Amino acid sequence: MSSDTQSVEVAVFGGGCFWCTEAVFAALEGVHSVKSGYCGGTVDNPTYEQVCTKTTGHIEVIEIKYDPNVVTYRVLLEVFFATHNPTTPGQQGNDIGPQYQSAVFVQDDEQHRLAQEAIATVDASGKYAAKVCTELRASAKFWPAEAMHDNYFALHPKQGYCEFVIAPKVAKFKQQFAAKLK
Repeated sequence: MSSDTQSVEVAVFGGGCFWCTEAVFAALEGVHSVKSGYCGGTVDNPTYEQVCTKTTGHIEVIEIKYDPNVVTYRVLLEVFFATHNPTTPGQQGNDIGPQYQSAVFVQDDEQHRLAQEAIATVDASGKYAAKVCTELRASAKFWPAEAMHDNYFALHPKQGYCEFVIAPKVAKFKQQFAAKLK
Protein backbone atom coordinates (compact mmCIF):
# COMPACT_ATOMS: atom_id res chain seq x y z
CA MET A 1 0.00 0.00 0.00
CA SER A 2 1.44 3.35 -0.97
CA SER A 3 1.52 6.18 1.53
CA ASP A 4 -0.92 8.10 -0.72
CA THR A 5 -3.61 5.45 -0.27
CA GLN A 6 -6.14 6.12 2.45
CA SER A 7 -7.79 3.34 4.38
CA VAL A 8 -11.22 3.83 5.85
CA GLU A 9 -12.50 2.00 8.91
CA VAL A 10 -15.61 2.54 11.00
CA ALA A 11 -16.11 3.11 14.72
CA VAL A 12 -19.54 3.54 16.34
CA PHE A 13 -19.74 5.16 19.79
CA GLY A 14 -22.60 6.21 22.02
CA GLY A 15 -21.37 8.76 24.52
CA GLY A 16 -24.49 10.71 25.39
CA CYS A 17 -25.84 13.45 23.17
CA PHE A 18 -24.57 12.93 19.65
CA TRP A 19 -24.16 16.67 19.12
CA CYS A 20 -21.39 16.58 21.76
CA THR A 21 -19.58 13.51 20.49
CA GLU A 22 -19.80 14.61 16.85
CA ALA A 23 -18.21 17.97 17.68
CA VAL A 24 -15.27 16.29 19.42
CA PHE A 25 -14.47 13.63 16.85
CA ALA A 26 -14.93 15.94 13.85
CA ALA A 27 -11.86 17.88 15.04
CA LEU A 28 -9.61 14.81 15.26
CA GLU A 29 -6.84 14.26 12.71
CA GLY A 30 -7.49 11.20 10.56
CA VAL A 31 -11.27 11.35 10.90
CA HIS A 32 -12.89 11.60 7.48
CA SER A 33 -16.48 11.98 8.65
CA VAL A 34 -18.72 11.82 11.69
CA LYS A 35 -22.43 11.15 11.34
CA SER A 36 -25.00 11.28 14.13
CA GLY A 37 -27.49 8.45 14.28
CA TYR A 38 -29.09 5.64 16.23
CA CYS A 39 -28.11 2.01 16.91
CA GLY A 40 -29.32 -0.94 18.86
CA GLY A 41 -33.07 -0.55 18.79
CA THR A 42 -36.07 -2.42 17.49
CA VAL A 43 -37.59 0.18 15.14
CA ASP A 44 -36.39 0.52 11.56
CA ASN A 45 -35.36 4.01 10.46
CA PRO A 46 -36.20 5.66 13.81
CA THR A 47 -36.76 9.37 14.17
CA TYR A 48 -35.37 11.56 16.92
CA GLU A 49 -38.85 11.92 18.34
CA GLN A 50 -39.31 8.13 18.48
CA VAL A 51 -35.94 7.60 20.17
CA CYS A 52 -36.77 10.31 22.73
CA THR A 53 -39.82 8.28 23.83
CA LYS A 54 -37.29 5.86 25.39
CA THR A 55 -39.24 2.90 23.98
CA THR A 56 -37.31 2.00 20.81
CA GLY A 57 -34.15 0.65 22.47
CA HIS A 58 -31.89 2.88 20.35
CA ILE A 59 -28.84 4.70 21.63
CA GLU A 60 -27.75 8.06 20.20
CA VAL A 61 -24.44 7.28 18.49
CA ILE A 62 -21.94 8.64 16.06
CA GLU A 63 -20.51 6.70 13.16
CA ILE A 64 -16.89 7.69 12.63
CA LYS A 65 -15.13 6.95 9.35
CA TYR A 66 -11.42 7.26 9.89
CA ASP A 67 -8.00 6.45 8.44
CA PRO A 68 -6.30 3.92 10.77
CA ASN A 69 -2.93 4.95 9.32
CA VAL A 70 -3.46 8.41 10.83
CA VAL A 71 -5.53 7.74 13.95
CA THR A 72 -5.81 4.34 15.56
CA TYR A 73 -8.91 2.78 17.07
CA ARG A 74 -7.06 2.80 20.39
CA VAL A 75 -6.74 6.61 20.16
CA LEU A 76 -10.42 6.91 19.24
CA LEU A 77 -11.25 4.94 22.39
CA GLU A 78 -8.94 7.15 24.45
CA VAL A 79 -10.77 10.25 23.19
CA PHE A 80 -14.16 8.59 23.70
CA PHE A 81 -13.47 7.73 27.35
CA ALA A 82 -11.85 11.12 28.06
CA THR A 83 -14.76 13.15 26.73
CA HIS A 84 -17.77 11.66 28.51
CA ASN A 85 -18.57 10.06 31.86
CA PRO A 86 -18.68 6.30 31.18
CA THR A 87 -19.89 5.49 34.71
CA THR A 88 -23.42 6.89 34.64
CA PRO A 89 -25.91 4.37 33.23
CA GLY A 90 -28.36 5.97 30.81
CA GLN A 91 -27.14 9.47 31.57
CA GLN A 92 -24.69 12.16 30.51
CA GLY A 93 -25.04 15.25 32.68
CA ASN A 94 -28.62 16.49 32.42
CA ASP A 95 -29.35 14.18 29.47
CA ILE A 96 -31.13 11.23 31.06
CA GLY A 97 -32.61 8.17 29.39
CA PRO A 98 -31.58 4.88 27.82
CA GLN A 99 -30.76 6.67 24.55
CA TYR A 100 -27.80 8.30 26.34
CA GLN A 101 -26.20 5.03 27.48
CA SER A 102 -22.44 4.85 27.01
CA ALA A 103 -21.84 2.17 24.38
CA VAL A 104 -19.33 0.90 21.87
CA PHE A 105 -20.78 -0.96 18.90
CA VAL A 106 -17.78 -3.10 18.00
CA GLN A 107 -17.29 -3.90 14.34
CA ASP A 108 -14.98 -6.90 14.82
CA ASP A 109 -13.09 -8.97 17.38
CA GLU A 110 -10.11 -6.60 17.44
CA GLN A 111 -12.31 -3.60 18.28
CA HIS A 112 -13.94 -5.68 21.02
CA ARG A 113 -10.54 -6.58 22.50
CA LEU A 114 -9.32 -2.98 22.38
CA ALA A 115 -12.55 -1.68 23.94
CA GLN A 116 -12.24 -4.20 26.79
CA GLU A 117 -8.65 -3.04 27.36
CA ALA A 118 -9.73 0.61 27.35
CA ILE A 119 -12.45 -0.06 29.92
CA ALA A 120 -9.99 -1.92 32.15
CA THR A 121 -7.55 0.99 31.86
CA VAL A 122 -10.20 3.55 32.83
CA ASP A 123 -11.37 1.41 35.76
CA ALA A 124 -7.78 0.92 36.96
CA SER A 125 -7.02 4.65 36.68
CA GLY A 126 -9.17 5.57 39.67
CA LYS A 127 -10.49 8.60 37.77
CA TYR A 128 -14.06 7.69 38.72
CA ALA A 129 -15.50 6.42 41.99
CA ALA A 130 -17.81 4.08 40.07
CA LYS A 131 -16.92 1.39 37.55
CA VAL A 132 -17.32 1.94 33.82
CA CYS A 133 -20.81 0.95 32.64
CA THR A 134 -20.10 1.35 28.93
CA GLU A 135 -21.83 -1.44 27.07
CA LEU A 136 -19.89 -3.37 24.46
CA ARG A 137 -22.43 -4.31 21.83
CA ALA A 138 -22.13 -6.19 18.57
CA SER A 139 -22.24 -4.17 15.41
CA ALA A 140 -25.81 -3.14 14.67
CA LYS A 141 -27.60 -1.34 11.89
CA PHE A 142 -26.66 2.34 11.97
CA TRP A 143 -29.62 4.59 11.24
CA PRO A 144 -28.53 8.13 10.28
CA ALA A 145 -30.18 10.90 12.27
CA GLU A 146 -32.16 13.61 10.56
CA ALA A 147 -30.10 16.16 8.60
CA MET A 148 -30.89 18.87 11.19
CA HIS A 149 -28.47 17.08 13.57
CA ASP A 150 -25.51 17.17 11.16
CA ASN A 151 -22.70 19.45 12.34
CA TYR A 152 -25.08 20.83 14.94
CA PHE A 153 -22.46 22.45 17.16
CA ALA A 154 -20.59 24.01 14.24
CA LEU A 155 -23.81 25.44 12.81
CA HIS A 156 -25.37 26.59 16.11
CA PRO A 157 -22.52 27.64 18.44
CA LYS A 158 -24.66 30.30 20.19
CA GLN A 159 -27.59 27.96 20.91
CA GLY A 160 -27.86 27.52 24.71
CA TYR A 161 -27.02 23.80 24.90
CA CYS A 162 -24.10 24.31 22.52
CA GLU A 163 -22.74 27.27 24.46
CA PHE A 164 -23.04 25.81 27.93
CA VAL A 165 -22.60 22.05 27.43
CA ILE A 166 -20.80 21.34 24.16
CA ALA A 167 -18.38 24.30 23.96
CA PRO A 168 -16.68 23.55 27.31
CA LYS A 169 -16.42 19.86 26.39
CA VAL A 170 -14.85 20.69 23.02
CA ALA A 171 -12.46 23.21 24.60
CA LYS A 172 -11.31 20.64 27.17
CA PHE A 173 -10.87 18.04 24.42
CA LYS A 174 -8.82 20.43 22.26
CA GLN A 175 -6.56 21.25 25.18
CA GLN A 176 -6.07 17.61 26.17
CA PHE A 177 -5.58 16.30 22.63
CA ALA A 178 -3.98 19.33 20.93
CA ALA A 179 -1.36 17.21 19.17
CA LYS A 180 -4.05 15.08 17.53
CA LEU A 181 -6.23 17.84 16.03
CA LYS A 182 -6.76 18.62 12.36
